[in-house]
Amino acid sequence: MKIIDLLQEIEDILNTSGNFPLSSKVIVDPEDILDILHEIKDELPKEIQQAQWIKDERQRILDEAKAEYDRTISIAKEKADQLVEQDDITLRAKKRADDIMRVTEENVRELKTGTFEYIDQVLASFQEKIDDLNENYAQRMYEEMADMFGKMSSTLDDNRNEIRTLSDQAGRGDIE
Repeated sequence: MKIIDLLQEIEDILNTSGNFPLSSKVIVDPEDILDILHEIKDELPKEIQQAQWIKDERQRILDEAKAEYDRTISIAKEKADQLVEQDDITLRAKKRADDIMRVTEENVRELKTGTFEYIDQVLASFQEKIDDLNENYAQRMYEEMADMFGKMSSTLDDNRNEIRTLSDQAGRGDIE
């Protein structure tokens, strides 16, 4: 999956980047990370489009089943109307129409059930992939970035304090 490859690329960049002098901070070109994040954003809609296609396909299948059901019922009614004049034929036609309706309703039920199960399986798989991405990459990347920014801020505070001390000493003439 391309998203996992892109996340691995971010991890590789972080692992191979040089350290900030005298600290454990990592120096990373933000453009590299931003480019990869943009690619990830571009990939996500494909996954979402696939889920939308599955939803649309399910509706199409249900619509076709409903149309087939309506056609079958219409045909059964037409045949029943033609045979009303003859009692024996009428009884058989009603039984046949009932059988057709029962079979059609069973087929529609089975088709709906199968469609829902298929969609549930696809969505469950998609959900597992998203959860895996979140657990294995997004959470860890967020935590590592938050830690990195925290360390950078701390180092900058230390440097600023050191500069202020040197400035104060220079102002008093303690440093030449």
